[in-house]
Parts: sequence; structure tokens; C-alpha cells
Amino acid sequence: MNIHEYQAKALLRDYGAPVSDGRVVLRAEEAKTAASQLDGPLWVVKAQIHAGGRGKGHFKEADAGEAGGVRLTRSVEEAAQEAARMLGRTLVTKQTGPAGKQVNRIYIEDGAGIDKEFYLALLVDRQTSRVSFVCSTEGGMDIEDVAAKTPDRILSFSVDPATGYQGFHGRRIAFELGLEGRQVKQCVALMGTLYKLFVEKDCEMLEINPLILTDTGELKCLDAKMGFDSNAIYRHADIAALRDETEEDPKELAASKFDLNYISLDGEIGCMVNGAGLAMATMDIIKLYGSSPANFLDVGGGATREKVTEAFKIITSDPNVKGILVNIFGGIMRCDVIAEGVVAAVKEVGLKVPLVVRLEGTNVEQGKEIIRNSGLNVIAAANLADAAEKIVKAVKG
Repeated sequence: MNIHEYQAKALLRDYGAPVSDGRVVLRAEEAKTAASQLDGPLWVVKAQIHAGGRGKGHFKEADAGEAGGVRLTRSVEEAAQEAARMLGRTLVTKQTGPAGKQVNRIYIEDGAGIDKEFYLALLVDRQTSRVSFVCSTEGGMDIEDVAAKTPDRILSFSVDPATGYQGFHGRRIAFELGLEGRQVKQCVALMGTLYKLFVEKDCEMLEINPLILTDTGELKCLDAKMGFDSNAIYRHADIAALRDETEEDPKELAASKFDLNYISLDGEIGCMVNGAGLAMATMDIIKLYGSSPANFLDVGGGATREKVTEAFKIITSDPNVKGILVNIFGGIMRCDVIAEGVVAAVKEVGLKVPLVVRLEGTNVEQGKEIIRNSGLNVIAAANLADAAEKIVKAVKG
């Protein structure tokens, strides 16, 4: 689960991390009042969407020469005008893709005098199962280019959970960033604060880009992105309350309400599988036979008929889906339950694309019998390779 920049900065502020004062704006008429509550003399107006690259982005049908989703203004009136100009428009960045995201919230904050910009992130290292720090002297909007062209300018290391964060971790970052004197002490304290927030709130990612050294020699978090472990949200009612469902894929949102593991992709074959490993194998074999998956969908080992029905509805709601492959290996999951769910879903929403079903395992014969007696136009498959070949052939005509 991701949150907006202004929400991330509120969390940082609660933990004592240095951030600029700011106000969130939901309606254009609120913008002037919000800006007037800040000291100035510079006001930064930022579009709030769950995507990076806002500063280099552009609005659809933008005026010639119009700036992106982050704008520096020099008066309350100018800040209010820019906020009103952004609200309700669609911002396109590298991370949103060409469809872009509609801007429903604006964050206005005090500007800051910048001496240096750095990059800083805390991540979960999947290889070591530890929290890792990542930092670079090359902060700002071009960090992706730095990673691609000059990876030697990026320092990354993990923290041993047995000891947790220690002062030497912060000093290592400070020396890498070229900090001196009291700035080193500030860095050690800030890194400890960020690590504490990361662990206590079950974060998956905390990115500060840029972390700046102000013209008065102070460290400050100028931007912030946070993502949280969705499996741990039940422990954090305060974080769950920050969820903005308008920023999420409607299909993924619907899937989460039924405890389905769903990720939308760009292909043409919808997949419904039980088990993450089998789902990955199914996606791979679809590629092998010349097509591409439209989604990752794991209904889990304990799916009910109702869950299967909802999963099928989600797949068929995707206009890019030209065929559906149901691949079930019944261990904990029973094939007859899957079959009942598929039949119920098809009868409810209809079937306008080819459907291939491969069942194997617990109650497989009962499942096949349900499919055969359903009267549906379903293509049966003997094994995974057969299923992939048949669905690709059906889609390709």
C-alpha cells in the first residue's frame, strides 16, 4: 500500500524528521488560505499522485511551455493559481504511463534554500531479508539515470536485525555523502529516526529524493515516498486510514476486497491459478507459446466458490483480455470448488472470449464432470503445456 507525499511527510514529522511546513489542498477555493498559512517567501506547489517523476511530467492537453506537476511560486496568489490549474487535470509521468493519473490533491509547502541534493532510501532486501539503506550524492530527478550509467555512485548496505540500527550505519552514509562536522551527527540521528519508522510501521519502501543540505547547513527531507507491507496493515489502523483508493487499479482494488492476489499486466490472456509458483509458471509458458499474460491472479489454497466467481469477474472486466486460462492444481484447493465457481461466474457475466480449463489434483474428476455438464463452451486441457498451446491458438484465431 502506497501513500501520498503529504501523508508521508506527516509521518516523518511525527517521528521528528526534518520536513518543510505544508498544507494539503483538495479544492481550488482552499488554495489561497492554505498558502497564506505558510511563511514563504517561496511556495512549492506539488501534484499528489502515486507516481514519481512529477517534476518532469506533463499534463494532458497542456499549454505550450507549461511546467509539470511541481512548481515554484513566489507569492500566495501565484501558489493558489497554480494549485487551481493542477486540480482535476491528468498528469502523465514515466511511472504513470501514457494514461496518466488525475490530480485530486495538491500539497503546498514552504520552499527551501538548497546547497546540495542527495538520494536516500530504505528498502527490504529480498535476498538477505534485511532492511537496506541506499544512498547517493546524485540526488534529484535523474536518480534512475545514475543507477543505469554510474552505479558506482550509489552505496547500498543492509542492517543486521540482531543489532538493529547503530551509529556507524549513519556515519557510513554521512561520509559517503561528503558531510562534515555537525552534519554527520545530524545524519546519524536522522538515519536512526528513519530506520525506526520503517520497522515500526512495517514499511516496504521509504524514499527521500532529494534529501537536501540547506543553505544554512541543515539536513531536510524535501520529498518522501512510502510503501507499506499490505499483509501487515491490519496492525496499523492509522496507516490503513491513509489509503487513497482512487489511486489504485480498480481491478486490483476489487481483488483485495476478496483476499485475491491480483496484479494487472499488459497482455491478452487472463490467468486464474491457485498458488503463486504455479501462477508464475503459467505466465511463463504463455510467453513460451507466443502470447503474454494479462494478469497475475492467485486465488489461494482456500478459495471458496464465491472467491472464484469474483476472480473470474475481475478477469473479464479487463478489455484487453482476449482469452482466459484457468489452471488449477488441487492440493488444499478442490477442483470441484473451482469448477463450480467458474460455471457460476460464466453464467452470471457471460463468456465472450475463449476459455481453457486445466484441472488436476483433489476431486479432479468431479470438477471435470461439473464443467462437462455445464453446457458452456469450454476447452479442456490435459496438462499445462496443452492448456497454454490451446489458449494461445484460440486467441490467435
